Amino acid sequence: MTMNLDFKKAVAAQIPEIWIILKQAIARRKADGSQQWQDGYPNPEVILNDINKAAGYILLDGEIIIGYTAILINDEPEYENIQGKWLSDSDFVVFHRVAIAQEYLGKRIAKILMQEIEKFAAVHSIKSIKADTSFDNQAMIAIFEKLHYVYCGEVYFRGSPRRAYEKILKA
Repeated sequence: MTMNLDFKKAVAAQIPEIWIILKQAIARRKADGSQQWQDGYPNPEVILNDINKAAGYILLDGEIIIGYTAILINDEPEYENIQGKWLSDSDFVVFHRVAIAQEYLGKRIAKILMQEIEKFAAVHSIKSIKADTSFDNQAMIAIFEKLHYVYCGEVYFRGSPRRAYEKILKA
C-alpha cells in the first residue's frame, strides 16, 4: 500500500475529523488500562486552541487525515518543574496529543509523525525535543525508546505524574 503523506498545519474545519482520531486514541488508552486521557481531556476545544495558537498539525494520506499532534516552541511551563533533569536548557520543541487513526495503526505512522516533529525542530534550528507521557502508556513509552528519547524524570499535569523525555538532535 503506497501512501501519499503530507504534514501540515491543521485548520478549524478539520476539527471534526481530528476529533474522531483523538476519540479513537482515547478509547485505545482506556482499553489498554491506561488512565491517560480518561478525564475529558483532550476535547474539541483543546484542538481549536491548538489551531488558534498555530500549533495543531495533521499528517495526511492523500486527503485523509491519519494523524494529529500539537507542536510548540518553548511553551510548556510545567517542564520548568521537572523532578529530575533535562538533558539541555536551550530552546526546545514540545509536542502533545499524538494520535493516529485506527485504520492506520501498525503502519509506523507514529514514527513518521515524530520524524516530522524532528524536521520541524530542524527547520527552526532547535536541537532539543521534549515530551511526556503517562506512566501507563506503554505504546508511547516504546516509541520514545525506539526513537532514542532519554527519560529525564517526572512532570505533573492535572495532578498526575508523567514520564518526561528529551531527545537532542544531531547537528
